[in-house]
Amino acid sequence: MSDTRFPVLLDGPGNHVDDPRELLVGYLDWYREALVRKTAGLSEEQLRSPVDGLGWAPLGLVRHLGWVERRWIRWGFAAEQVAPCPPGEDDAEWRVGALSTEQVWRAYRAEVAHTRGIVAGVPLSRRAALGGRFHAAADAPSLGRILFHLLQEYARHLGQLDVARQLLDGVTGE
Repeated sequence: MSDTRFPVLLDGPGNHVDDPRELLVGYLDWYREALVRKTAGLSEEQLRSPVDGLGWAPLGLVRHLGWVERRWIRWGFAAEQVAPCPPGEDDAEWRVGALSTEQVWRAYRAEVAHTRGIVAGVPLSRRAALGGRFHAAADAPSLGRILFHLLQEYARHLGQLDVARQLLDGVTGE
């Protein structure tokens, strides 16, 4: 028996999607879009000010997720010789400082584009290249494992962003 009060549609890729690669990539894209949705409507001050009790600003979270993509895909999976994090303390990637909102979003979108380009057509079973984050074949995870890690990073942080948004202006969402 179907209950019409609860639609059977799921977030992310369509209900018909069952291919593991399409699910991983589709959900990653859904969470990336959710990041944009969940920050939309915040004032410049709300985007940039650390949220009481959390210690980070929504725009800092955007910056962090760009660095997460870079660290796991460019430096990790592809072994590109790029910095895995900005100079400074461990939390430097959470701070926006003098960067404009547009600069933070532009850097984030660039990392997402790099990720999409690197993983396009690559089998989920392919192991990360050596020389970046990973130096021994035994330590190099598969692309599927790395994408799954990115997915959980987004899921966790967007849940935190829901709390931040509710504290900032009372807006709640999925």
